[in-house]
Amino acid sequence: MKALKKYSLTTALLATSILSNTPTSAADFNEKIKNIKIGDNTTLDFSGSARARLESHNNLGFAQANDDQFLLTRFLLNAKITHNDNLTFFIQGKGAYATERDLPGGSRSLDVDELALQQAYVDIKLKQGKTTYTIRPGRQALNFGNQRLVSPLPWANTLRAWDGISIIAETGDYKITAFATQHVPVQKYSFNDADDNDQFYGVYANATLNDKTKYDLYFLGRDRDGSSQTYNGTTGTERRYTLGARIFGDFNQHNDYDIEAAYQTGSVGTGDIAAYMIAAKLGHKINKTTKAYIGFDYASGDKQTGGDVETFSHLYPLGHAFYGAMDAIGRQNAIDISTGISTKASEKLKLKADLHFFHKAQSADSVYNAGGGALATTASSSDKYIGTEIDLTAIYNINENTTATLGYSHFFTGDFIDNAKPTANEDADFIFLQVQYKF
Repeated sequence: MKALKKYSLTTALLATSILSNTPTSAADFNEKIKNIKIGDNTTLDFSGSARARLESHNNLGFAQANDDQFLLTRFLLNAKITHNDNLTFFIQGKGAYATERDLPGGSRSLDVDELALQQAYVDIKLKQGKTTYTIRPGRQALNFGNQRLVSPLPWANTLRAWDGISIIAETGDYKITAFATQHVPVQKYSFNDADDNDQFYGVYANATLNDKTKYDLYFLGRDRDGSSQTYNGTTGTERRYTLGARIFGDFNQHNDYDIEAAYQTGSVGTGDIAAYMIAAKLGHKINKTTKAYIGFDYASGDKQTGGDVETFSHLYPLGHAFYGAMDAIGRQNAIDISTGISTKASEKLKLKADLHFFHKAQSADSVYNAGGGALATTASSSDKYIGTEIDLTAIYNINENTTATLGYSHFFTGDFIDNAKPTANEDADFIFLQVQYKF
């Protein structure tokens, strides 16, 4: 009862803040907390957000026992001190909460992280000729490319973070980021410590060729010690290295493209890694307010159980943006053929519809969800058709600071799910309503 009262109060306070914040009062409030002088050449800025999302799941993970409804709330408060434009201190505090969940083990680490230090770093800027170098040690978010492989995971209630150092070099149309970090797993009710058994490092480069063409080149390394990693029967310490490239831009004023490919090598235990992924998306502007797209995503899987590893690892992805809003399928041993359309119905309302057709890349490998967990055992079904997902989304900008999002998704199970999990082969549904306020 206390928990219900707590979250009812939280939601009421959030709603009151949103409804009372007219555009004028919000602008006045934002002006007061920005660019505060605290000394010669030193300023202080505050920012943050409050978010509430009500979720309802039917047959989550294709298991009827996971049917659930719950409320997620998240609060972020940021403080930034800037001195002489070349020294910046940034700190971000977080509170992520959830009402009780009827899942084995209760609420997930994706849902709950009470009173956490999300980010805390220093930016030191140095200039040499036309190049600006930024040295960033501390706890930080990593966000590369369009977040297919590396994302702070803004959809999740608890976000992602890494401890370490980044060095960013920028000159003209080029930007290169080198980093060496440790992933910071969520500990729901205690301080989040970095995991020294999960090392993440690499180099990510961005460049602009011309007004219509941009590209990314990257090397990403991930070493996982301690608890052994398992891929389709192969278990052991993981050393995985990802080499990738992305090219994207506009063909003309009506058509755009985004193509990315990556190859992975390394080892898991005594098995060698040889995996890859390919992604392509073509967009077409029908008119000033409406855009359609078609997409193709392929992530390799194992041809046999045990031995070498051909299962692609999606690392730290924002799968929610590419493999369906339900997060039922991840970029591992999966083919996704997708299409969709979005339209700006009014100045404040945007509508979207997306359709995904999922198949296994290799019948001998498992199907994986967005978190990298296997949905069903390899031997239980040799069928490749996983299913079809439809996502419908409405985004409404209440005011400059506040956005409301309503979504509905339905997953039509295919032969693989029907045969691999015959006791839970019903279609799955997901409904959510989210309100977010930023300042």
